[in-house]
Amino acid sequence: MTVKEQFLKPSEALISDVAQLEGDILILGAGGKIGPSIARLTRQALDLAGKTNRVIGVSRFSEAGLQQELNNDGIETIAADILDDAQLQALPLAPNVLYLAGTKFGTKNNEPYTWAMNAYLPGRVAEKYKDSRIVVYSTGNVYPYTQIGSGGATEETKPEPVGEYGQSCLGRERMFQHFSSVYGTPLVLYRLNYAIDFRYGVLLEVAKAVLADKAVDLSTGYVNVIWQSDANEMAIRSLLHCESPSKILNITGPETVSVRWLAAEFGKHFGKVPEFINEEQSTALLSNAAESFRLFGYPQVTLKQMIEITANWLLEGGETINKPTHFQERKGQY
Repeated sequence: MTVKEQFLKPSEALISDVAQLEGDILILGAGGKIGPSIARLTRQALDLAGKTNRVIGVSRFSEAGLQQELNNDGIETIAADILDDAQLQALPLAPNVLYLAGTKFGTKNNEPYTWAMNAYLPGRVAEKYKDSRIVVYSTGNVYPYTQIGSGGATEETKPEPVGEYGQSCLGRERMFQHFSSVYGTPLVLYRLNYAIDFRYGVLLEVAKAVLADKAVDLSTGYVNVIWQSDANEMAIRSLLHCESPSKILNITGPETVSVRWLAAEFGKHFGKVPEFINEEQSTALLSNAAESFRLFGYPQVTLKQMIEITANWLLEGGETINKPTHFQERKGQY
Protein backbone atom coordinates (compact mmCIF):
# COMPACT_ATOMS: atom_id res chain seq x y z
CA MET A 1 0.00 0.00 0.00
CA THR A 2 1.38 3.40 -0.98
CA VAL A 3 1.44 6.32 1.46
CA LYS A 4 -1.29 7.97 -0.59
CA GLU A 5 -3.50 4.86 -0.41
CA GLN A 6 -2.85 4.59 3.32
CA PHE A 7 -4.27 8.06 3.94
CA LEU A 8 -7.29 7.65 1.64
CA LYS A 9 -8.73 4.28 2.74
CA PRO A 10 -12.14 4.16 4.50
CA SER A 11 -12.21 3.84 8.28
CA GLU A 12 -14.05 1.14 10.20
CA ALA A 13 -16.47 3.82 11.45
CA LEU A 14 -17.33 4.81 7.87
CA ILE A 15 -17.79 1.20 6.81
CA SER A 16 -20.10 0.62 9.78
CA ASP A 17 -22.16 3.72 8.97
CA VAL A 18 -22.60 3.06 5.24
CA ALA A 19 -23.79 -0.44 6.13
CA GLN A 20 -26.88 1.30 7.55
CA LEU A 21 -27.65 3.24 4.36
CA GLU A 22 -30.44 1.92 2.16
CA GLY A 23 -30.67 2.85 -1.49
CA ASP A 24 -28.45 4.56 -4.03
CA ILE A 25 -26.14 7.49 -3.27
CA LEU A 26 -26.22 10.32 -5.80
CA ILE A 27 -23.32 12.79 -5.90
CA LEU A 28 -24.18 16.05 -7.65
CA GLY A 29 -20.94 17.81 -8.61
CA ALA A 30 -18.81 14.66 -8.78
CA GLY A 31 -16.22 16.16 -11.12
CA GLY A 32 -14.81 19.00 -8.99
CA LYS A 33 -11.90 19.04 -6.54
CA ILE A 34 -13.73 16.97 -3.94
CA GLY A 35 -16.19 14.93 -6.02
CA PRO A 36 -13.94 12.17 -7.40
CA SER A 37 -12.36 11.38 -4.02
CA ILE A 38 -15.68 11.26 -2.16
CA ALA A 39 -17.21 9.08 -4.89
CA ARG A 40 -14.34 6.60 -4.70
CA LEU A 41 -14.37 6.58 -0.89
CA THR A 42 -18.13 5.93 -0.85
CA ARG A 43 -17.77 3.04 -3.30
CA GLN A 44 -14.86 1.51 -1.36
CA ALA A 45 -16.70 1.75 1.96
CA LEU A 46 -19.86 0.20 0.54
CA ASP A 47 -17.86 -2.66 -0.99
CA LEU A 48 -16.10 -3.35 2.31
CA ALA A 49 -19.47 -3.28 4.06
CA GLY A 50 -20.79 -5.87 1.59
CA LYS A 51 -23.36 -3.41 0.23
CA THR A 52 -24.52 -3.20 -3.36
CA ASN A 53 -25.95 0.35 -3.28
CA ARG A 54 -25.14 2.19 -6.49
CA VAL A 55 -22.93 5.29 -6.33
CA ILE A 56 -23.93 7.68 -9.12
CA GLY A 57 -21.77 10.68 -9.94
CA VAL A 58 -23.19 13.62 -11.91
CA SER A 59 -21.01 16.34 -13.42
CA ARG A 60 -20.23 18.10 -16.67
CA PHE A 61 -17.00 16.04 -16.56
CA SER A 62 -14.94 18.68 -18.31
CA GLU A 63 -11.67 17.03 -17.19
CA ALA A 64 -10.55 14.62 -19.88
CA GLY A 65 -10.62 10.98 -18.83
CA LEU A 66 -12.18 11.50 -15.39
CA GLN A 67 -15.57 10.03 -16.24
CA GLN A 68 -14.01 6.81 -17.53
CA GLU A 69 -11.71 6.60 -14.49
CA LEU A 70 -14.70 6.79 -12.16
CA ASN A 71 -16.54 4.18 -14.21
CA ASN A 72 -13.51 1.92 -13.88
CA ASP A 73 -13.69 2.38 -10.11
CA GLY A 74 -17.28 1.12 -9.98
CA ILE A 75 -19.04 4.48 -9.96
CA GLU A 76 -21.88 5.04 -12.39
CA THR A 77 -21.62 8.44 -14.06
CA ILE A 78 -23.95 10.81 -15.83
CA ALA A 79 -22.58 13.75 -17.82
CA ALA A 80 -24.99 16.64 -17.33
CA ASP A 81 -25.09 20.40 -16.82
CA ILE A 82 -27.63 20.54 -14.01
CA LEU A 83 -27.99 24.31 -14.37
CA ASP A 84 -29.97 23.32 -17.47
CA ASP A 85 -33.33 22.40 -15.94
CA ALA A 86 -34.17 19.79 -18.60
CA GLN A 87 -30.94 17.94 -17.78
CA LEU A 88 -31.57 18.27 -14.04
CA GLN A 89 -35.10 16.87 -14.33
CA ALA A 90 -33.83 13.92 -16.41
CA LEU A 91 -31.61 12.71 -13.54
CA PRO A 92 -32.66 9.67 -11.53
CA LEU A 93 -34.08 10.01 -8.04
CA ALA A 94 -32.12 8.61 -5.10
CA PRO A 95 -32.79 8.41 -1.37
CA ASN A 96 -29.30 9.71 -0.50
CA VAL A 97 -27.85 12.85 -2.07
CA LEU A 98 -24.48 14.53 -1.57
CA TYR A 99 -24.77 18.02 -3.05
CA LEU A 100 -21.33 19.35 -4.04
CA ALA A 101 -22.30 21.58 -6.97
CA GLY A 102 -21.26 25.23 -6.75
CA THR A 103 -18.65 27.74 -7.80
CA LYS A 104 -15.94 29.71 -6.00
CA PHE A 105 -12.83 30.29 -8.08
CA GLY A 106 -13.24 33.12 -10.54
CA THR A 107 -16.39 34.44 -8.91
CA LYS A 108 -15.02 37.99 -8.97
CA ASN A 109 -16.36 39.76 -12.08
CA ASN A 110 -18.65 36.76 -12.71
CA GLU A 111 -21.16 37.40 -9.95
CA PRO A 112 -24.39 36.58 -11.88
CA TYR A 113 -23.17 33.05 -12.67
CA THR A 114 -22.00 32.65 -9.08
CA TRP A 115 -25.49 33.44 -7.78
CA ALA A 116 -27.11 31.17 -10.39
CA MET A 117 -24.94 28.23 -9.34
CA ASN A 118 -24.85 28.88 -5.62
CA ALA A 119 -28.38 30.16 -4.94
CA TYR A 120 -30.77 29.57 -7.87
CA LEU A 121 -29.74 25.99 -8.67
CA PRO A 122 -30.06 24.77 -5.05
CA GLY A 123 -33.75 25.69 -5.07
CA ARG A 124 -34.31 23.62 -8.21
CA VAL A 125 -32.39 20.67 -6.73
CA ALA A 126 -34.21 20.93 -3.39
CA GLU A 127 -37.53 20.64 -5.18
CA LYS A 128 -36.53 17.66 -7.33
CA TYR A 129 -34.99 15.76 -4.41
CA LYS A 130 -37.55 16.76 -1.79
CA ASP A 131 -38.04 13.11 -0.78
CA SER A 132 -34.31 12.41 -0.33
CA ARG A 133 -31.97 13.03 2.56
CA ILE A 134 -29.41 15.60 1.43
CA VAL A 135 -25.99 16.60 2.71
CA VAL A 136 -25.42 20.10 1.33
CA TYR A 137 -21.82 21.22 0.97
CA SER A 138 -21.44 24.76 2.26
CA THR A 139 -18.56 26.77 3.65
CA GLY A 140 -17.26 28.58 6.69
CA ASN A 141 -17.33 31.68 4.49
CA VAL A 142 -20.91 32.25 5.61
CA TYR A 143 -19.57 33.26 9.05
CA PRO A 144 -18.13 36.60 10.12
CA TYR A 145 -14.45 36.91 10.97
CA THR A 146 -13.88 36.07 14.63
CA GLN A 147 -11.23 36.94 17.19
CA ILE A 148 -8.21 34.63 17.15
CA GLY A 149 -8.74 33.55 20.76
CA SER A 150 -12.48 32.96 20.44
CA GLY A 151 -12.30 29.33 19.33
CA GLY A 152 -14.02 30.21 16.05
CA ALA A 153 -17.64 30.48 14.94
CA THR A 154 -19.99 27.75 16.17
CA GLU A 155 -23.13 26.50 14.46
CA GLU A 156 -25.06 29.00 16.61
CA THR A 157 -23.06 31.98 15.28
CA LYS A 158 -25.23 34.23 13.10
CA PRO A 159 -24.06 34.21 9.47
CA GLU A 160 -22.48 37.46 8.27
CA PRO A 161 -20.69 36.56 5.02
CA VAL A 162 -18.13 38.96 3.58
CA GLY A 163 -18.39 39.41 -0.18
CA GLU A 164 -20.67 37.97 -2.83
CA TYR A 165 -19.20 34.46 -2.78
CA GLY A 166 -20.04 33.99 0.90
CA GLN A 167 -23.39 35.72 0.42
CA SER A 168 -24.31 33.40 -2.46
CA CYS A 169 -23.35 30.38 -0.33
CA LEU A 170 -25.69 31.60 2.39
CA GLY A 171 -28.28 31.87 -0.39
CA ARG A 172 -27.66 28.18 -1.16
CA GLU A 173 -28.30 27.26 2.44
CA ARG A 174 -31.44 29.38 2.64
CA MET A 175 -32.92 27.77 -0.49
CA PHE A 176 -32.41 24.28 0.90
CA GLN A 177 -33.72 25.36 4.29
CA HIS A 178 -36.84 26.84 2.69
CA PHE A 179 -37.74 23.72 0.76
CA SER A 180 -36.86 21.54 3.75
CA SER A 181 -39.48 23.47 5.73
CA VAL A 182 -42.02 23.10 2.88
CA TYR A 183 -41.48 19.38 2.20
CA GLY A 184 -39.88 18.13 5.42
CA THR A 185 -36.70 17.16 3.55
CA PRO A 186 -34.00 16.04 6.03
CA LEU A 187 -30.77 18.00 5.55
CA VAL A 188 -27.30 18.57 6.89
CA LEU A 189 -25.72 21.91 5.99
CA TYR A 190 -22.07 20.91 5.88
CA ARG A 191 -19.90 24.01 6.45
CA LEU A 192 -16.36 23.06 5.45
CA ASN A 193 -13.04 24.92 5.72
CA TYR A 194 -10.22 24.31 4.72
CA ALA A 195 -9.77 20.83 3.22
CA ILE A 196 -6.23 19.57 2.57
CA ASP A 197 -5.21 17.06 -0.10
CA PHE A 198 -1.91 15.93 -1.59
CA ARG A 199 -2.55 18.22 -4.55
CA TYR A 200 -4.09 21.41 -3.15
CA GLY A 201 -4.97 23.39 -0.05
CA VAL A 202 -3.64 25.94 2.43
CA LEU A 203 -0.72 23.75 3.54
CA LEU A 204 0.41 23.16 -0.03
CA GLU A 205 0.27 26.89 -0.79
CA VAL A 206 2.36 27.78 2.25
CA ALA A 207 4.78 24.93 1.54
CA LYS A 208 5.25 25.94 -2.11
CA ALA A 209 6.03 29.51 -1.07
CA VAL A 210 8.64 28.39 1.47
CA LEU A 211 10.24 25.93 -0.94
CA ALA A 212 10.46 28.59 -3.67
CA ASP A 213 11.86 31.24 -1.28
CA LYS A 214 8.74 33.38 -1.77
CA ALA A 215 7.34 35.48 1.03
CA VAL A 216 4.38 33.99 2.89
CA ASP A 217 1.46 36.42 3.21
CA LEU A 218 0.33 36.80 6.83
CA SER A 219 -2.71 38.99 6.04
CA THR A 220 -4.78 36.13 7.38
CA GLY A 221 -2.47 34.72 10.01
CA TYR A 222 -4.58 31.84 11.32
CA VAL A 223 -6.58 29.06 9.68
CA ASN A 224 -8.40 25.80 10.34
CA VAL A 225 -7.53 22.78 8.19
CA ILE A 226 -8.72 19.18 7.88
CA TRP A 227 -7.47 16.28 5.79
CA GLN A 228 -9.73 15.84 2.76
CA SER A 229 -10.39 12.15 3.36
CA ASP A 230 -11.45 12.87 6.95
CA ALA A 231 -13.79 15.59 5.68
CA ASN A 232 -15.16 13.20 3.03
CA GLU A 233 -15.88 10.57 5.67
CA MET A 234 -17.79 13.09 7.76
CA ALA A 235 -19.85 14.10 4.73
CA ILE A 236 -20.84 10.52 3.91
CA ARG A 237 -21.56 9.73 7.56
CA SER A 238 -23.65 12.91 7.78
CA LEU A 239 -26.29 11.16 5.66
CA LEU A 240 -27.32 9.40 8.89
CA HIS A 241 -27.73 12.74 10.70
CA CYS A 242 -29.97 14.65 8.29
CA GLU A 243 -32.86 16.45 9.99
CA SER A 244 -35.75 18.77 9.25
CA PRO A 245 -35.38 21.59 10.21
CA SER A 246 -31.86 21.24 8.82
CA LYS A 247 -28.90 20.36 10.99
CA ILE A 248 -25.80 22.55 10.63
CA LEU A 249 -22.34 21.05 11.05
CA ASN A 250 -18.97 22.82 11.00
CA ILE A 251 -16.35 20.55 9.45
CA THR A 252 -12.70 21.38 10.03
CA GLY A 253 -9.73 20.47 12.20
CA PRO A 254 -9.46 21.13 15.94
CA GLU A 255 -6.55 23.58 15.87
CA THR A 256 -6.41 27.30 15.24
CA VAL A 257 -3.26 27.07 13.15
CA SER A 258 -0.71 29.88 12.90
CA VAL A 259 0.37 30.46 9.28
CA ARG A 260 3.72 31.76 10.59
CA TRP A 261 4.20 28.50 12.52
CA LEU A 262 3.21 26.45 9.46
CA ALA A 263 5.84 28.20 7.36
CA ALA A 264 8.47 27.54 10.02
CA GLU A 265 7.55 23.83 10.10
CA PHE A 266 7.90 23.57 6.33
CA GLY A 267 11.17 25.46 6.62
CA LYS A 268 12.49 22.64 8.82
CA HIS A 269 11.58 20.06 6.16
CA PHE A 270 13.10 22.07 3.31
CA GLY A 271 16.13 23.53 5.08
CA LYS A 272 14.76 27.03 4.45
CA VAL A 273 14.17 30.15 6.52
CA PRO A 274 10.69 31.45 5.61
CA GLU A 275 10.15 35.03 4.55
CA PHE A 276 6.96 36.93 5.34
CA ILE A 277 4.96 39.91 4.16
CA ASN A 278 2.19 41.78 6.00
CA GLU A 279 1.22 41.26 9.63
CA GLU A 280 -1.26 39.00 11.35
CA GLN A 281 -4.64 40.60 12.05
CA SER A 282 -6.61 40.06 15.24
CA THR A 283 -9.42 38.25 13.40
CA ALA A 284 -9.68 35.39 10.91
CA LEU A 285 -12.25 33.14 9.26
CA LEU A 286 -12.34 30.38 11.86
CA SER A 287 -14.82 27.63 12.69
CA ASN A 288 -15.40 25.57 15.84
CA ALA A 289 -16.08 21.94 14.86
CA ALA A 290 -16.70 20.52 18.34
CA GLU A 291 -20.17 19.25 17.38
CA SER A 292 -18.85 17.24 14.44
CA PHE A 293 -16.19 15.71 16.70
CA ARG A 294 -18.95 14.68 19.12
CA LEU A 295 -20.72 12.86 16.30
CA PHE A 296 -17.77 11.43 14.37
CA GLY A 297 -14.72 11.62 16.62
CA TYR A 298 -11.58 13.61 15.91
CA PRO A 299 -9.99 13.55 12.43
CA GLN A 300 -7.70 10.57 11.88
CA VAL A 301 -4.92 12.47 10.10
CA THR A 302 -3.17 14.93 12.41
CA LEU A 303 -1.80 18.35 11.53
CA LYS A 304 1.79 17.15 11.88
CA GLN A 305 1.05 14.26 9.52
CA MET A 306 -0.52 16.65 6.99
CA ILE A 307 2.59 18.82 7.10
CA GLU A 308 4.87 15.82 6.55
CA ILE A 309 2.70 14.41 3.75
CA THR A 310 2.61 17.78 1.97
CA ALA A 311 6.35 18.39 2.30
CA ASN A 312 7.23 14.94 0.99
CA TRP A 313 4.71 15.20 -1.85
CA LEU A 314 6.31 18.44 -3.04
CA LEU A 315 9.85 17.14 -2.69
CA GLU A 316 8.92 14.04 -4.72
CA GLY A 317 7.44 16.16 -7.50
CA GLY A 318 3.86 15.02 -6.91
CA GLU A 319 1.01 16.34 -9.06
CA THR A 320 -0.67 19.53 -7.84
CA ILE A 321 -3.88 21.36 -8.82
CA ASN A 322 -3.63 25.06 -9.57
CA LYS A 323 -6.77 26.10 -7.68
CA PRO A 324 -5.62 28.37 -4.84
CA THR A 325 -7.81 28.69 -1.77
CA HIS A 326 -7.30 32.48 -1.53
CA PHE A 327 -7.31 32.00 2.23
CA GLN A 328 -5.51 35.35 2.60
CA GLU A 329 -8.45 37.18 1.00
CA ARG A 330 -10.26 39.33 3.58
CA LYS A 331 -12.80 41.12 1.37
CA GLY A 332 -14.54 38.05 -0.05
CA GLN A 333 -13.32 38.64 -3.62
CA TYR A 334 -12.47 35.22 -5.03
